[in-house]
Amino acid sequence: MNQTRTFLIFAWLAVATLLFMAWSREQGPASSAAPAAAAPAIATGAGDSTIPVVTGANVPKTPSAQMSAPPAEDEATAAAPQAPVISVTTDVLRVQLDGGAIRQADLLRYPQTTAPGSPPMRLFASDAAHFFQAQSGWVSSTGAAPSHEAGFVPVEPRRDYTLAAGADQVAVPFLWTGPDGVSIRRTYVFTRGDYAVQVRDEVANAGASPWQGYVYRQLLRVPPAVKSGFTHPESYSFHGAAWFSAQDKFEKRKFAKYDDGGALDKRVTGGWIAMLQHHFFAAWIPGDKDASTFSLASPSGPGGQQQALVRELGPGVAVAPGASASTSARLWVGPKLVKQIEAQHVVGLERAVDFSSYAIMAWIAGLLFSVLAFLHGVFGNWGWAIIGLVVIIKALMYPLSAAQYKSAAKMRRFQPRIEQLKERYGDDKQKFQMAMMELYKKEKINPAGGCLPVLVQMPVFLALYWTLLESVELRQAPWIGWIHNLTAPDPYFILPAINIAVMWATQKLTPTPIADPMQRRMMQYMPVAMGVMFAFFPAGLVLYWVTNGSLGLLQQWWMTKVHGQPAPAKA
Repeated sequence: MNQTRTFLIFAWLAVATLLFMAWSREQGPASSAAPAAAAPAIATGAGDSTIPVVTGANVPKTPSAQMSAPPAEDEATAAAPQAPVISVTTDVLRVQLDGGAIRQADLLRYPQTTAPGSPPMRLFASDAAHFFQAQSGWVSSTGAAPSHEAGFVPVEPRRDYTLAAGADQVAVPFLWTGPDGVSIRRTYVFTRGDYAVQVRDEVANAGASPWQGYVYRQLLRVPPAVKSGFTHPESYSFHGAAWFSAQDKFEKRKFAKYDDGGALDKRVTGGWIAMLQHHFFAAWIPGDKDASTFSLASPSGPGGQQQALVRELGPGVAVAPGASASTSARLWVGPKLVKQIEAQHVVGLERAVDFSSYAIMAWIAGLLFSVLAFLHGVFGNWGWAIIGLVVIIKALMYPLSAAQYKSAAKMRRFQPRIEQLKERYGDDKQKFQMAMMELYKKEKINPAGGCLPVLVQMPVFLALYWTLLESVELRQAPWIGWIHNLTAPDPYFILPAINIAVMWATQKLTPTPIADPMQRRMMQYMPVAMGVMFAFFPAGLVLYWVTNGSLGLLQQWWMTKVHGQPAPAKA
């Protein structure tokens, strides 16, 4: 099998694999878990008290009051007043919160587009079309408790918090005071350069009766509208809810399949819940020893608009009179930054960077990203890092590729004899193939020698595809000149055109012992077909393949020069 056929094999395998992976994302069974048994009572450190079972039915499912239609006049007097909105600005985040929910979050280091003056990426929003909030409240079977909708009020009169120059953290406190002497102080702590917000609840019981309750934390959003088509890479990224537990590891469910996967009622210790999208995500991360229950729901918003919710209920606390208890969690709101996610030291959180649904492909993609990150530290540019990655891969695979090109050169050397066999056997293709195989065997030529290097490279190529698709580090990253975004297609199709030229030159250097004129014509048009396909791929991926093809062309030219001198024709 010659080099041209090798390219064709790769093209079909790559396209088939990408289509299969896309089909698997659409048609694969949605993640689901068997309903958990009723949660047992949870012992706490506050005496010998236990907490009765509280189900998710006690947790408010409706969106915040600002999303609903204005209440009737008699309802308005009974409705709990909304807490004032507090603004917090750090070096990486600008958020608005009201004690029970983070209602808006802007990622200051990530503009929405590459246009000058583009506003920052907004992850959380309160408007009906883009509604997305992180909410947290309490439920209790023994007394009053604050929900995410009302109850918490600011401790301080200020409404604006800014991380001061030289300061590492800024804390924003809220307080709920119950009618029976129980109070809950909630503190949001924002850290410089960090997208993980610490949320700590301290329960104090100054009353005469024990108080028992569960904290709940949830993410609620309107599923986003995702552009489709080859020119929109986000259409291939996962959009939906995800969760991680020690027993079942990483699981997820697309927004489109939210109601098709069955109920989720999973009892876990530790773990996390998240809403994932292209390049960004939000996640609640409870303590690693906290017992809670994960669940999904599809509440209806204003006007019957369908929403998606993922919730963790728990841990529970039992607080005796005069005692106190506390629980805390982290809320990640930001980009899928691999190093910062790893710095959280949360088991399985790295899977939020959804390189692939297949563990082996995710592992290869993670390895490739580590190499790319190292090379980026050396070159300071992701485009040159991709080129450096190609050089490393070509160096590691040199023995295989050398054998491949040497075999192709020997085939070129014996091309005159193959032409003789064509003339001898004419239209008898079977005899021609048998004679050609006999010649290969006699001269020790391996016609399939070009397949193995490509088959080895294909997982690397596909893993790099998902790496470029998912890595927010490469989002809007420029290379040189006209390439302003390596994760978007080449705007002027220059790299795909170069790829066509490289494949055409490779084809000219490669012998083509194909008797069928139709197959020969297909081979001639194959570089153009590949170029059209690559025109819709991310520019970084095309840069990888152009560099790989150019180095392969150079290596093949040298091998042909050394081993490809024509052999004398024999009768």
